[in-house]
Amino acid sequence: MSKRYLKSTISITIATFLLAGCSSTQPSLTEDNSYTRTKTGAVAGALSGALLGYATGKNGKDKTNRVLTGALLGGVAGGAIGYSLDEQANEVARALGTGVDNDPLAVLDPRRDIIVSKTKEYVKIIFRDEMMFAVNSAQLQPSASYKVNKVAQLLHNYPQTVVGVAGFTDNQGSYEYNLDLSQARANTVGNILSVNASPATKGCSYSKSIAPNDTASNRALNRRVEVYLYGNSEAMHDPCM
Repeated sequence: MSKRYLKSTISITIATFLLAGCSSTQPSLTEDNSYTRTKTGAVAGALSGALLGYATGKNGKDKTNRVLTGALLGGVAGGAIGYSLDEQANEVARALGTGVDNDPLAVLDPRRDIIVSKTKEYVKIIFRDEMMFAVNSAQLQPSASYKVNKVAQLLHNYPQTVVGVAGFTDNQGSYEYNLDLSQARANTVGNILSVNASPATKGCSYSKSIAPNDTASNRALNRRVEVYLYGNSEAMHDPCM
């Protein structure tokens, strides 16, 4: 099979997945139905499958069949991962009584105790510290424990999900003290979310502030716990950076 024909075959196959993923409904106030991760996962999987088929197939018709089969199976598998993350974002938001909100300014709204957002790589849940812990404590308050356990219950449905938890404080006190406190708080939440595997937990002290630590209201915004739900471990990042 010529290289030109191979390129045409792969291009047509990938285009099929792109077009299939472009149909979506309008998002509601409580759900995000754009499924961008689904489309991205399907395309990436199709490309990987096609290349694998080309590498393992014999010359001629066998190679062509392997390219098409690999693209089909890879696209289905990749799309399934993306769909899983999209579904998790919507289910988590519903369980926590909110919606999926990707507005970057949402984190600056002091009225928002919980913010659920999503990217192509992960679902992110921000829990405000005021609802989570008493001052200088790493023990969850009852209402916060209920909310975190709701997320844990949902994780039973997604055994492939990789969980990361990060704790953040304001700049009151030393960096070292806040590092220990933020790590302890991340561990508390991580222990509840260790449904399928132990989450990666990290204390960030007062690194990566949302707002300047110059007023009481801004410091309250910076005190938080962030939970990340990844499709795989390769998508994980350093939450403190």
